Amino acid sequence: MLSPGNINDIAMAPALLAAAAPIGRLIADKAYDANSLRQLLAAQATRAVIPSTASRSRPIRYSKAAYRQRNLIERMFARLKDFRRIATRYDKLARNFLAGALLAATVIWWLN
Repeated sequence: MLSPGNINDIAMAPALLAAAAPIGRLIADKAYDANSLRQLLAAQATRAVIPSTASRSRPIRYSKAAYRQRNLIERMFARLKDFRRIATRYDKLARNFLAGALLAATVIWWLN
């Protein structure tokens, strides 16, 4: 799914979870620490591996061992941003940008 660049990522989380197959756990960063998302994950029987923000009075526990696996996703996005067209969102149309991102992902997969 492709979202406008001026909204936060957590706004797209419910739609992405609805489109995804059933998952056992969701690994995300502190930006996804919201009670609404945690309740949605609990309703789907999905374990949240999300560290708490500093604004929480009582931090919620999470698996630090599972959270370490998040670096794989971060490295994938870093590789995608090696492509200038993707990093700067050069394309005006969303369909062209998405096509470029898919081509870049295919090239990265092919090279590995």
